[in-house]
Amino acid sequence: MDFYIVIPAHNEEVFIGDMLQSFVGQTLLPKKVIVVNDASTDGTQRIIDQFSEKYQFIKGIFHNSDKLHEPGSKVINAFYKGLETLDTEFDIICKFDADLIFPKDYLEKIALAFKNDPAVGIAGGFCTIEKDGNWIVENLTNKDHIRGALKAYRKECFQEIGGLKKSMGWDTVDELLAQFHGWKVKTYPSLQVKHLKPTGKVYTEAAKYRQGEAFYKMRYGFSLTLIASAKLASKKQDFRFFKNCIEGYQKAKKKKLDYIVSEEEGEFIRKLRWRKIRKKLGFDTF
Repeated sequence: MDFYIVIPAHNEEVFIGDMLQSFVGQTLLPKKVIVVNDASTDGTQRIIDQFSEKYQFIKGIFHNSDKLHEPGSKVINAFYKGLETLDTEFDIICKFDADLIFPKDYLEKIALAFKNDPAVGIAGGFCTIEKDGNWIVENLTNKDHIRGALKAYRKECFQEIGGLKKSMGWDTVDELLAQFHGWKVKTYPSLQVKHLKPTGKVYTEAAKYRQGEAFYKMRYGFSLTLIASAKLASKKQDFRFFKNCIEGYQKAKKKKLDYIVSEEEGEFIRKLRWRKIRKKLGFDTF
């Protein structure tokens, strides 16, 4: 299978070298890797150039975006700048973060996942973080969800869901829309990737309401937003996060912001979410 990989990178001098090194040592090499230098002011470009000079399948491009870090939209805008430079002669398109170290057989095993089940539309492993000298799974989401840091999409699935949404929540709605179109989302616990920079450390004060805004844009409704916000706040052990989510949802509703899914897709998403909640509570869903 041919893998195309796009890596948005903003001031990743500390991490990008180790990340790219983990690619050049893969048992299944990607066909193309595009690193999008998103207005970095450190030595990120120098490291990209070192790898692109040595490895033909790695290429760097510069994207002069807004300096403000906005969860979701900034990174996806950079992703699309990289995607624009690629043809469509791929089987799998990946959006990976620049602060990861992949096991050497990661792409080989992801390829097998797609080959073994033609219904798999999105696949990925798990992010781990270092704690007291050990690498443990970064416990921020359900085990059936693939983190936005390491998304791999079958081309047909990527096209059917309309690509990635330029909004906070893109890495949740992509999986929901994949299921809407009949695709499977598969996670692989044995594929553990080292995540070198903890999630959410560079979010700005202005972005604190964006998760609640994302719930609104995905047509969750207030009840589901309450549950999802409480769950995330519990995982983060931060009550302020819950408060900010609810305020963000209410602000988005008041402003009547545009949804990122249709009414039909929104209805499917709500039913799917409630079904999973009932299942976890032990209620009969049939």
